[in-house]
Amino acid sequence: MPSDTAAAVPVATPAPASSPPPRTSFDLLTEPWIPVQLLSDGTQPELSLPEVLERAHELRRLVGDVPTQEFALLRLLLAVLHDAVDGPGDLAHWTELWKADTLPLDDLLDYLQEHRERFDLLHPTTPFLQVADLRTAGDEVSRLDRIVADIPNNDRFFTMRALGADRLGYAEAARWLIHAHAFDPAGIKSGAVGDPRVKGGKVYPQGIGWTGNLGGVHIEGGDLRRTLLLNLVAADTTNLRINPPGEPNEDRPAWRRPPCGPGAADPVELSTRPTGVRDLYTWQSRRVRLRHDGRAVTGVVLGYGDPLTAHNRYDREPMTAWRRSPAQEKKLGREVVYLPRVPDPTRAAWRGVDALVTGQTPGAEQRGEAARVVRPRILDWVARLAVRGPLPPDLLVRTRTVGLVYGTQQSVVDEVVDDAVPLPVVLLNEPSDEDDGVPALGPTAVDAVRRAEAAVTALGDLAADLAEAAGAIPDGPKATARDLGFGEVGPHYLLWIAALRPGDDPGERYAAWQHTAARVLRELGDDLLAGAGSAAREGRVVTSRAGTDVWLCADAAHLRFRRRLRRELPLAFPRDTDTAPDPDPDTGAGGEELDPGLDPAGPGNTPTAPAHPNPSNAEAPA
Repeated sequence: MPSDTAAAVPVATPAPASSPPPRTSFDLLTEPWIPVQLLSDGTQPELSLPEVLERAHELRRLVGDVPTQEFALLRLLLAVLHDAVDGPGDLAHWTELWKADTLPLDDLLDYLQEHRERFDLLHPTTPFLQVADLRTAGDEVSRLDRIVADIPNNDRFFTMRALGADRLGYAEAARWLIHAHAFDPAGIKSGAVGDPRVKGGKVYPQGIGWTGNLGGVHIEGGDLRRTLLLNLVAADTTNLRINPPGEPNEDRPAWRRPPCGPGAADPVELSTRPTGVRDLYTWQSRRVRLRHDGRAVTGVVLGYGDPLTAHNRYDREPMTAWRRSPAQEKKLGREVVYLPRVPDPTRAAWRGVDALVTGQTPGAEQRGEAARVVRPRILDWVARLAVRGPLPPDLLVRTRTVGLVYGTQQSVVDEVVDDAVPLPVVLLNEPSDEDDGVPALGPTAVDAVRRAEAAVTALGDLAADLAEAAGAIPDGPKATARDLGFGEVGPHYLLWIAALRPGDDPGERYAAWQHTAARVLRELGDDLLAGAGSAAREGRVVTSRAGTDVWLCADAAHLRFRRRLRRELPLAFPRDTDTAPDPDPDTGAGGEELDPGLDPAGPGNTPTAPAHPNPSNAEAPA
């Protein structure tokens, strides 16, 4: 009889899977490494460099590990596209690219194949954007924290990489390499063998990566193909210098230049550069060598590369606004010095629309001064496309601002700024009719911001007055109210500016905006009054700016706010009240108070706006 127990069948133990052999190459033209977002379903795969360009019309955008990485990758793609098409040389050339369904794939693929060797991250002699034999005298290798920007120095509790970055996959390492050239902080760095700047084994601060100087501005289209083309400025752009092909010092990206050595390029050579946007978008601000073990990147040698001062580069760098610097003019003994206008993390992008639209600061023209602000050349380019090119005059583009805020002598990263403003192209190139005093929509949009900021300041003053009436310290409530005011007014402004179209009457649109701003801020002011405690309602004696004792209570503070609001947004209130005397800024006395129940935007209360209000000087607030 067979046994009740089944005979044991020997089972062969599978041999352990062998590890893949160590890598000696990571080809950026075949390996997926650039994160993108698909238009079809919103997923975010990684693609190789040629795949991104081939499928650009199918992609919503690039997706960086941080917003600044996305900006650095965009500039890399633009350098490839500029060089592959050898231009565009002029508006006609650009229009051909715009009318095509895809990017010029044959030109791009042939170009990348020609320079394939320079796009290998691990190449033994010409690794991508690296120095092959870069080393320190003691062969020290730094942790990858040095190039991974989402690990704040000494603040690892505020990152997903609380233990730092010990190993990076090759794809991620390639992205952080590009980011380091663009945004690496300053500070003391490793001294490389052969770098004449080394002192005691170190190189002392030489400045941040070039792109870190910028308040980076670019135009976003409906897909990545449109985004690339909208930012692809033609070589014949009059206010941007791009050295033409064939010249001894033609504009070229980093991979079409000899590999860098450990030190900076020759000063004579640097004096002739940057040669244009291809050079600038791939500027080698650092000397880098990624160390790897064949399976991942394990460390980095990071030193200073080619220096580049930011003074007066407005004719070379198109992707930032510029501000005049009296301090640098005095220091350098120059008549005019412009520096990049860096992002301010305390101000939303819409509040800086003056630098995007008109490139002017109110009052500079009347004083006969050089412009205090120069708008990004990339916006000059888009304006040209709308006036003389194929873009429709009613096109709405998304202007995105990205940048880093550095701290402690620019040696650490404090904040990342990422914001956007929808801009109708009509705002960028619409001259005023000087004969009848009609302002363009652009200056109207700029002055709408100025009016809103003044009105929000009045809201902050209301909160301060209420706190002071209650015997509290006013600074905190004032700052909180201002933040609340800008937070509430901002979305309304973005909707208002996005709705501007060619042919709109500036006076009507200007009045409509003041109605909206007044309504929002009156509601916030009423909320502050309703939340005032009994101490504020009872009030107390305070000393005015004039040095006199006055009685300040919640009702008096609210009265002052309403009068200030009328002064800053006069078109939102009936014209017959504008002749009433302004209240005393300290006592609130004088003039007639508005009916608290009157809605300035309500039926029957719409003011008669002047036919063509001049936003630069009409009814300017005191």
